[in-house]
Amino acid sequence: MYHSTTHDVYREAALNPDKGLCCTTTPVWQLPDLKIPQLMLDMNYGCGSTVNPRDLTGSPSILYVGVGGGMEVLQFAYFSRRAGAVIGLDVVDEMMSACRRNLNEAEALNPWFKSDFVDLRKGDALKLPIANETIDIAAQNCLFNIFHDDDLRTALSEMYRVLKPRGRLILSDPVCDLKMPENLKNDERLRAMCLTGAIPLADYIGRLTNLGFGTIEVRAKRPYRLLSPRHFATDYLIPVESVEICAIKDPMPPDGPCVFTGRTAIYFGDEAFFNDGKGHTLGQNQPLAVCDKTAAALSLLERDDIWISPSTYFYDGGGCC
Repeated sequence: MYHSTTHDVYREAALNPDKGLCCTTTPVWQLPDLKIPQLMLDMNYGCGSTVNPRDLTGSPSILYVGVGGGMEVLQFAYFSRRAGAVIGLDVVDEMMSACRRNLNEAEALNPWFKSDFVDLRKGDALKLPIANETIDIAAQNCLFNIFHDDDLRTALSEMYRVLKPRGRLILSDPVCDLKMPENLKNDERLRAMCLTGAIPLADYIGRLTNLGFGTIEVRAKRPYRLLSPRHFATDYLIPVESVEICAIKDPMPPDGPCVFTGRTAIYFGDEAFFNDGKGHTLGQNQPLAVCDKTAAALSLLERDDIWISPSTYFYDGGGCC
């Protein structure tokens, strides 16, 4: 369950906004006719963005867990302009109150926005007060890394439960491929500050596919924090990155999940195209985004006219599957 230290950190962050609590303090998306209150910006306690217009066509139903200052629920409401389209959950009363005030200010600044577009509820990520398969888009930003293993498994399972078939779970969280020292990993205040609960990206992806998500998109990965022996109780330098992931509740393919980590295949042979006989056609000297599974299969062909990039950890759609 949520540690009392986490409540204390975010209660204080609600009462006394701290720009430095997480790294993002400006909106990723600059949208026409969207004005974001300054205090809402100051309270943007996230490590990336979960808002992507290509996920948000057709005025979807949206669940956002851990509302913070309300910036992302406001951005989601920009795409779903109807009462209750966006459900925002939090367990910290002071954060809920701050978010509600910020949304009221946003309503004064934006003629198109009505506060009732966002349904703010007190709710726990480990037991979502949401019916099964009723949500199109579920999102969280820099929250789940706070959880220890069992609670993280529960939180991800709850998101999977409430999503409709082919619904999307959008995650932004810190990850770390080095071993996090136990003393840092078990420091609840550092975890609450989104510093030492980071797990390896492959572990995160594995947790999602084990739940049944058939498609995983790693959309971005970038430097986030550096845990240095100068400032933290560690014997070595620990780089932490932030990652943006979309996990789609597709049926699981018979040969395993499609995980996109930003790999590209290019055929440069003499023919107009190459077809691998498995539904993948590569035009002559044309890039095709491929999932890791397809990249591995193409590599096994040992052809001298197909080039396959390493993972770039940037994927914006248009892939092979």
